[in-house]
Amino acid sequence: MAAELTAHQLIAQHRPTLDLALETIRTRAYWSPHPEHPKAYGENGSLDTAAGKAAFDALSGTRLDLGQPGTDGWVGGEVSPYGIELGVEYPHADLDVLLPAMQAGQKAWRDAGAELRAMVCLEILKRIADRTMEFAHAVMHTSGQAFMMAFQAGGPHAQDRGMEAVAYAYVEQSRTPETAEWTKPQGKRDPLALTKRFTPVPRGIGLVVGCNTFPTWNGYPGLFASLATGNAVLVKPHPRAVLPLALTVQVARDVLTEAGFDPNLVALAAERPGEGIAKTLATRPEIRIIDYTGSTAFGDWLEANARQAQVYTEKAGVNTVIVESTDDYKGMLANLAFSLSLYSGQMCTTPQNLLIPRDGIRTDQGDKTYDEVTADLARAVDGLLGDDARANALLGAIVNPDVKARLEAAAGLGEVALASREVANPEFPDAVVRTPVIVKLDGAKPEDEAAYTSECFGPVSFAVAVDSADHAVELLRRSVREKGAMTVGAYTTDPEVEEAVQEVCLDEAAQLSLNLTGGVYVNQTAAFSDFHGSGGNPAANAALCDGAFVANRFRVVEVRRPA
Repeated sequence: MAAELTAHQLIAQHRPTLDLALETIRTRAYWSPHPEHPKAYGENGSLDTAAGKAAFDALSGTRLDLGQPGTDGWVGGEVSPYGIELGVEYPHADLDVLLPAMQAGQKAWRDAGAELRAMVCLEILKRIADRTMEFAHAVMHTSGQAFMMAFQAGGPHAQDRGMEAVAYAYVEQSRTPETAEWTKPQGKRDPLALTKRFTPVPRGIGLVVGCNTFPTWNGYPGLFASLATGNAVLVKPHPRAVLPLALTVQVARDVLTEAGFDPNLVALAAERPGEGIAKTLATRPEIRIIDYTGSTAFGDWLEANARQAQVYTEKAGVNTVIVESTDDYKGMLANLAFSLSLYSGQMCTTPQNLLIPRDGIRTDQGDKTYDEVTADLARAVDGLLGDDARANALLGAIVNPDVKARLEAAAGLGEVALASREVANPEFPDAVVRTPVIVKLDGAKPEDEAAYTSECFGPVSFAVAVDSADHAVELLRRSVREKGAMTVGAYTTDPEVEEAVQEVCLDEAAQLSLNLTGGVYVNQTAAFSDFHGSGGNPAANAALCDGAFVANRFRVVEVRRPA
């Protein structure tokens, strides 16, 4: 039996970390308490690489019994994009039993206050961090990410995003004092005097609808933002990516129990094949907050139909890079090649449209025509992925058949500048691994417009010939306004073009990266400093993380009485 966690112990251990997080979101400087190098693990109770793999392997063939009320059966059936069956079963919930049980623990959790809730959340994150290597394999074999990306994005970077949400939640809850003495002078009469108490109160149960590609990275912000603001949280994983979030729920329930709270404040809602419980859950009156990452169609449905809930969505967008000029042609090509290749383009931040003037661009290696730029970029991708071992380490596996179908169909949309090829994975022979395709399109042809104005999620990009920099900026504005964008990139040495691109991004609320040629890429964001999405264009109605992401998950209730 684990020792009980007292409030004093939790505050002594985690308050310094919270203070550092609070300072970092103020300064926007680099900081992370979670090492992103595998060699850093294996000390102070954390699992090293071998132990993490062993822990993951030991899950196969097991039933992950979370001790939840209302369990009416068991579900499973996850198959890794690398071709292996995970063989783990999860509890299936009777919602009419589970949801009331989750509500029962909210009073004590509300009364605990913002600081203690933050400390419990940080303890959950610490326990997850100690098992980072185990989680890395769980993320790898549900998302198809290559191991190092699954380790970093699914481990320390996801944990950073969770901690960031806790920090913002604490800031917003502590903005109002717990008590106030209010005195109003009345001239010759006695003053009016009241004592006031202000309590952050939760909205209700938060629902996290998990995604297939980044179950922890996209799941943790909403989970911890809701939990830290006093809400119970029901986690509904994607049917193909249950394990990482089920392990998260298991850890959270253990910590809540040890800290003296109801473990049912966090629960799992796994589903039977084809059951589609997200829609059912989303409109239940008990669900008051929803966090969702996924397709535009379902995100739009949630926003229109889950009227009883505060809905936070990250949907789809058409990410654009304008290539107008550069003073580091080789660095630009290398940076773009990596951005297009990472995780087979299966990121909501991966560039899709490369807008290149048909008359060419100015570079430090002389003027380059549109055809030369596209051919050189194709060679850069080929060079990056020419070695199969390196290609597997960057590409990972295609996450589902829909992505593979889009990749194969893209070659018929225009002239192919770079053909996709199959890559064999000796360790996982059944993995579907493909290099990116680059298709040349004409921004002045209406018949090409349907292709480049629609999201084509996966390792597909379009080199779109445009008439001029002004034409590129015009297409960028229209694309962000109508379709949304999680990221925008631009390469230019012209101050006027740079200013024009910045104005579009400010007007349309899109996050912009300029002239990246080194080890930072347009499809990567750092917690505590970068905003992921803006909430101001159709790609997402929220940003990870800012005050708006947490402030409406609770309300402040005032009790006043005569002093």
